[in-house]
Amino acid sequence: MNSNPTSGQISRSTPDQVEPEHVAPDGLSAEMSNLRRDVASLKDTFARLASQVGGEVAKTARGMRQTVASQVGSATSGVTDAGSELASAAKEHAKTFASELESMARRNPLGTIAGALLVGVIIGMMSRGRR
Repeated sequence: MNSNPTSGQISRSTPDQVEPEHVAPDGLSAEMSNLRRDVASLKDTFARLASQVGGEVAKTARGMRQTVASQVGSATSGVTDAGSELASAAKEHAKTFASELESMARRNPLGTIAGALLVGVIIGMMSRGRR
């Protein structure tokens, strides 16, 4: 690059200030003012766009949060209902089994005692084998 600017080129005296050497009376200054206006307009447009995008992102995030929360709430409610039904059914089966055992013990008391003795011996043998 040349250190001596030719006609139509600009030289910089400071980083913030541009000094034209050969400027047409209306040409370059008019272009510079148009360029400044365009840059300012682009800056404003970009700021508006960024603001709108930020608002849309916030709306979308809120909507997703509400959707997920409602789905989790529905799933939790369904699991709770299923668990409650399962516990209720298990309680009924336990009551039925207990009443069956009670009626068998009343009908055959000696068989019940022999069965309990046999279960005790089996449990004792199993616990002895684990040591």
